[in-house]
Amino acid sequence: MDIRTVGIVGAGQMGSGIAHVFALAGYEVLMADISREALDGAVASIERNLDRQASRGKISDADKAAALSRIRTTLTLTDLGPLDLIIEAATERETVKQAIFEDLRPHLKPHTILTSNTSSISITRLASRTDRPEKFMGFHFMNPVPVMQLVELIRGIATDEETYRTLLGVVERLGKTAASAEDFPAFIVNRILMPMINEAVYTLYEGVGNVKSIDESMKLGANHPMGPLELADFIGLDTCLAIMNVLHEGLADTKYRPCPLLTKYVEAGWLGRKTQRGFYDYRGPVPVPTR
Repeated sequence: MDIRTVGIVGAGQMGSGIAHVFALAGYEVLMADISREALDGAVASIERNLDRQASRGKISDADKAAALSRIRTTLTLTDLGPLDLIIEAATERETVKQAIFEDLRPHLKPHTILTSNTSSISITRLASRTDRPEKFMGFHFMNPVPVMQLVELIRGIATDEETYRTLLGVVERLGKTAASAEDFPAFIVNRILMPMINEAVYTLYEGVGNVKSIDESMKLGANHPMGPLELADFIGLDTCLAIMNVLHEGLADTKYRPCPLLTKYVEAGWLGRKTQRGFYDYRGPVPVPTR
């Protein structure tokens, strides 16, 4: 199937990044959100990021202008119905995702492929709430989308080969690399990454090290570009907790139990960079460890 038009549900960090790369690759993009402020902020963010790419010589000014001209926005979710491919990039809560797909259902064209950018939730279960489980897949981009090269493609139990091959072609056109994952909790990247972050929080919780020593140990001792607690703040502590809960509930293994300290930070509303406080305090000129 030839994908030409793409709908994106959600104008947050992931949704705007996905819109950016699709528009730059020549797709017509329609981005939907319940907030006009979020949509306007997403377009402004995309323009800034395109400017950055142009200033570094990675794209031309003409490429930037063409990409921006391909992006439209709407407050009406059902406007996405006639498009070839829909990517849900809303909050990591299954009830929200299910409601989005149910609202879209009466407005879809027969050929429309549905996907979710979920980082952990069962693709088979999400697909079962639609009228086209054979045309449903997990389409998991990494953050920040314009920079990161990997896309996880996750087939549900009913996903057909044509849908998989179509999305494989889309990933190639985006200039990214696809990793095929089976439909198990958190797939590949987060199945490995999130327990490491959770263990770093346990290391902090138990007093083995403070925020600075833990992050410096992993950056200088394991050559990680970012420490695990700094990375958790970048991802969002609420997202980290949600994924750990999916792992813990889905695999029923105590090794995936979320650290109580991670839960406390989320309860406090200290979610990382997006709230200006997490394992670091970002309200000043330099991030300061909070423990």
